[in-house]
Amino acid sequence: MKTNGNTILITGGGSGIGEALAHRFHDAGNTVIIAGRRQEALDAAAAGRSNMHTVTLDVESAEAIEAFAKAVVAAHPTLNVLINNAGIMKFETLETKRDLADAEATIVTNLLGPIRLTDALIDHLIAQADAAIVNVTSGLAFVPRADASTYCATKAAIHSYTVSLRETLTDKVEVIELVPPGVQTDLTPGQVDRSGYMPLAEFADEVMGLFAQEPTPREILVERVKPFRTAEAEGRFDAMVTMLDQVARATRTA
Repeated sequence: MKTNGNTILITGGGSGIGEALAHRFHDAGNTVIIAGRRQEALDAAAAGRSNMHTVTLDVESAEAIEAFAKAVVAAHPTLNVLINNAGIMKFETLETKRDLADAEATIVTNLLGPIRLTDALIDHLIAQADAAIVNVTSGLAFVPRADASTYCATKAAIHSYTVSLRETLTDKVEVIELVPPGVQTDLTPGQVDRSGYMPLAEFADEVMGLFAQEPTPREILVERVKPFRTAEAEGRFDAMVTMLDQVARATRTA
């Protein structure tokens, strides 16, 4: 994937990883469109950057995604890179009957949202030069946390979807998976300053260095996430699942 001269759409671009990448791609010489639910957050993220544009998007609505795709292509016909970053993470208790609203919203936002938006834009992207799709998954796609089971399942599903998409779009659209570790963002309460999580600026800087490699790696893996990606192959999977559960329990009771 070329790192400048693109027109890049980033979902969930009003905060966290999406905002940090939007700033870096913009400053590297790209036109960047950030999409999200809250216009005020998008405006704050785009402030002071002349080549950043904002569009509201509700990824939970299939109809809204279709309308959004038509509008963004009409406004930005050179759009050639889609970064599916928007996501939510909810903690869950599985040992008793519960309200599944959070689980259902997580599936719609994290799994159906990227699939629907990719589908809505695929004909346009295939027709563009240097087209790319970047799907943001998680280290938890490879080693799940027991207290965020639906989130982890959606990220594992997007990993699998990305593999299939890459194979299907060979020589048409470059397909890249970005796999973050735990990063200091507002994804969950208190995460933005939680010790042991990777500082956001450090993460974004390392990611941009990996995007600059030639050829671009199929999977963008910062050093901190590699133990998750290789856990099963190296026979550490069960131990890491147990360790993550112990850390999660300690965090909840702290």
